[in-house]
Amino acid sequence: MTVTRATGAVDVAAIDATLGDFFAGRRGEAEAFGPDLAATVAELESFVLCGGKRVRPVFVWLGWLGAGGDPGGPRAHAVLRASAAFELLHAAGLIHDDIIDASPTRRGRPSAHVAFAERHRARRFSGDPAAFGLGTAIVLGDLALIWADALVADSGLPADARTRIGPVWSAARAEVMYGQLLDLINQASDDEDVESALRVDRYKTASYTVQRPLQFGGAVAGADPALTAAYGAYGVDVGIAFQLRDDLLGVFGDPAVTGKPCGDDLREGKRTVLLATALTLADARDAAAAHYLRTKIGTDLTDDELDRVRTILVDVGAVARVETRIATCGERALAALDASDVTDLARRRLAEMADTVLQRTR
Repeated sequence: MTVTRATGAVDVAAIDATLGDFFAGRRGEAEAFGPDLAATVAELESFVLCGGKRVRPVFVWLGWLGAGGDPGGPRAHAVLRASAAFELLHAAGLIHDDIIDASPTRRGRPSAHVAFAERHRARRFSGDPAAFGLGTAIVLGDLALIWADALVADSGLPADARTRIGPVWSAARAEVMYGQLLDLINQASDDEDVESALRVDRYKTASYTVQRPLQFGGAVAGADPALTAAYGAYGVDVGIAFQLRDDLLGVFGDPAVTGKPCGDDLREGKRTVLLATALTLADARDAAAAHYLRTKIGTDLTDDELDRVRTILVDVGAVARVETRIATCGERALAALDASDVTDLARRRLAEMADTVLQRTR
């Protein structure tokens, strides 16, 4: 593990190495069931290790550091190992989310269900390739959830720390599912309310991306209730800002940088804060624009139609309002940090992380 003690920074390569060691230890289990299953499980390893920013493990690390954890101490390796479990939880969410959204790509590669459908065709298996791809990806996502638990259990954390992290880990796993269910309900009901979209962001993204990882790390170090609450306030705001930036990148980002097709959220009719804000503003300012959005969102937009939707999002003020909301979230998050007794080292790193999240381009 590479840790710079003076700065408290953990090298992302160390997180990847930890995940690589975990997968290496699981290969024997898969191989015992034959080469086809081993090759299938290897796709999970490839999916996890070939991309991602490792935001969640870094927040675990900073939560631990901010509550007094020693980056050069004997517990550091166990904390890093436990933090990596959030990457497996994240992988499960992405695999299942791509199925739900019928997304063809992820991180510049075919989504898991698409890759398995192609394998079905290449091997000339019987049955429907698409159904095989969906079923295999669902089970692989479930396996990622199971292995996330295994990584926490086998992390090497002492018993008292495992007891403290239990409720936080449970909340992280449950809340991301609640958020996914809320998202499905919003989609099916054509909910246009901004607050409903924000509630999805709160649970589907903010909880397991920032809030719970911070509190998980804090729990390892025995953080007091006041610091735990500060982590919660910071985590919700930075996590929501993370998703709001993701919504903007999904419409205006460069696919070569984001690894995802541009405009897919609009074609799928996803009930994002950006779209809900645009509809609210268009209803008040431009009835024709509101009608166009409601007519075109959720359809297979042409490039020209996508460009017009982008123009409307800008012209009615939705993009500016979302940018303002992102900035406000950042200000509140930093205020929560400043009012807490988080260590100075972690405070600086968390401020940098907030800025990175707010300004990211992928």
